[in-house]
Parts: sequence; structure tokens; C-alpha cells
Amino acid sequence: MMPTKSTFPLNAWYAAAYDVELVHSLLPRTICKQKLVLYRKLDGAPVALEDACWHRLLPLSMGQLEGDELRCAYHGLVFNAQGRCTRMPSQETLNPSACVRSYPVLERHRFVWIWPGDPAQADPALVPDLHWNDDPAWAGDGKMIKVKCDYRLVVDNLMDLTHETFVHGSSIGQLAVAEAPFVATHGDRSATVTRWMENIEAPPFWAGQLKHARAYQGPVDRWQIIRFEAPCTVTIDVGVAPTGIGAVPPGANAGDQTLSNRSQGVNGFVLNTITPETDGSCLYFWAFARNYCLGEQALTHKLREGVASIFREDELILEAQQIAINEHPEHTFYNLNIDAGSMWSRRLIDALVTREQAPQQTAGQVIPIHATV
Repeated sequence: MMPTKSTFPLNAWYAAAYDVELVHSLLPRTICKQKLVLYRKLDGAPVALEDACWHRLLPLSMGQLEGDELRCAYHGLVFNAQGRCTRMPSQETLNPSACVRSYPVLERHRFVWIWPGDPAQADPALVPDLHWNDDPAWAGDGKMIKVKCDYRLVVDNLMDLTHETFVHGSSIGQLAVAEAPFVATHGDRSATVTRWMENIEAPPFWAGQLKHARAYQGPVDRWQIIRFEAPCTVTIDVGVAPTGIGAVPPGANAGDQTLSNRSQGVNGFVLNTITPETDGSCLYFWAFARNYCLGEQALTHKLREGVASIFREDELILEAQQIAINEHPEHTFYNLNIDAGSMWSRRLIDALVTREQAPQQTAGQVIPIHATV
């Protein structure tokens, strides 16, 4: 049987944990079909090792920490943070091959990021920009959901928000989302979908936020600016403002730009980064950050739990979709206009995978010259 082609690139940064999840204890995670064990050293620095002992492959996550080193629970081999064995039972001479893989790891924007591919290519500059998550000008929080579906289904879901009308009708959904025109653009590693809804009634979630923060009730302008960054990060600039004030599209009539003042509305960023776990499961990290009522911790908690309920609705849809896909492996999907953003996202992902898996030409390789007839 031919091996199944990978659906995700390995040479990329993937979120492995929230910063608060990682402490001085062992945390097992699966990233791109690779089993890892994570922990913090005594100085707080994150560590990521292969979760299999060099000796008999027992998961190291079943072991225990001794200072900054990890002792296997089977025969007591000890590995340091670089993955090298430092102690073996009943012998002083250490086998030089006794080591486990150590992964590039760093912290940024409240996430612990892992690079599962070639460590020589692990460029910190490639970590996705999710600065809203720890920017003092924004307040918010989030969670991680383990979803039993292909990670690309989550990306599809985020790139086409018309589903809000039908899946999230009691909170953020409304018919205007499904009916409003949109613009889809793309670059080499990103795709953007922009949607403006002017002079509409705010859905329940946003009506409540605008009343709480600005004491305003009435018609609003609403915006959704969705930006995908390959391979699997999506940021969504969302909000509402009193009609004619806050949601004037960039590039509109020049005179209208003076009215584009979001400060009289409420603005949030939905931050999403999805980590493939297996071909049929993923770790979905999300957060909701806002730039209003920054000192209200109770609001932060309320919003986090409220958004979690909304995403639970997505989770049910995505897992049911994955089951149906598994039951109909030969089915071909048909795309609508609303799928433009997800189509470009998938093309960008596919391009990364193809580039990574293409045979590398070596300097000494001879390229044959085809004879002409």
C-alpha cells in the first residue's frame, strides 16, 4: 500500500500549548503525528522532546522530572533538556547514541510553539503574529479544543463566516452575514476575506457588547476582516459601531474616511491557530481579544466562556462533517462563491506541502539533455 501523502507541512511553527498549561511537569502532546513530551525547566524555559525512551520506547511522559532532567519510568535512564542520556542503570560508560529527539521550541503571544520539521529551518521570524493576545492595549483570553477532524476543516470554517447565520443564530449570526458582499484577496502565504455590513441590526452578542461598553442601542455598521496565514493561523478583525461612524470600508469615498472611527464602537480580534494532531484530529487554540473595558476581568471571563459556547457549536458541526467525509471517501466537494477564502487557503497549504516534499536537487546531480529528433 502506498503511503498517504501528508496534508500538512512540517517546516512550520505550530502551537503546542498555552503558556499557562506548561509547568514543571510532563505534558504529552501529539503534533503532526509526532508524539512529544513538554515541560518547563526550573528557570521557566520550555522543553520539547520525543515522547519515547531510546532504550525500550516507553513514553517518557510516564516518567518524572528530576530538576531539569527527565527520568524514564521503565529502567531509569535520564535525559537532559537537549535529549541526551546522562545516566544509565548499572553502567558508567554511556552509549553515545543514547538520545531522543529535541524539538525547537519558543514562547510568543501566550503560546508555546513547536517546529516539527528540519530544525535548521526553524526561523523565529516565521511565528504567526498573534500579538493581540498579550498586547496591553487589548484584553482577552482563550482555550484549546481538541477537535476530531482534519485541521483544514477548521480553517474552512473560519474563512467562510456565512455559517454564523445558521450555526450561531442565537449569538453572532444574522442573515446580513450570509447576504453581504465580500472581497477575497491572497498573497504568497496569506489570504484575506473582507465583509462590511452597513446600517443593520446588531446580533445579540454584539448588541450586548455595544450597550455595555458605549451605552448605545440602535442600527450599526459591522465588519469582518478574516486573514489566513499559512499553514493554519486565522485572525479575524470583528466589531460593530453606530451606523455611519465606525465601519466605513477602506477605499470608500474619500470623504467617508473621516467617519471611520472605531473608537465609538466595539472591536475584537478572534485569534485562531490550529495544530494538526493526526489526519483526523487537531488541537484548536483560540482566543478573543477586545480593546474596550480593558479593566473588567469579569467581562474577560464572561466573553471567554461565551465564545467557548459558540465554538462548541462549530465543534459539533466539524466532527459530524468529518464522519460524513470518512463515510464518503470518493465524494467530490463543489465550491460556492463563499468558499473563495477557504479555496485560497487550501491552495497555499498545498503549495507548502508540495514544496517541502519535492525531491531536492543536489549540487552534483547530472541533469540529462534530451536529444532532439
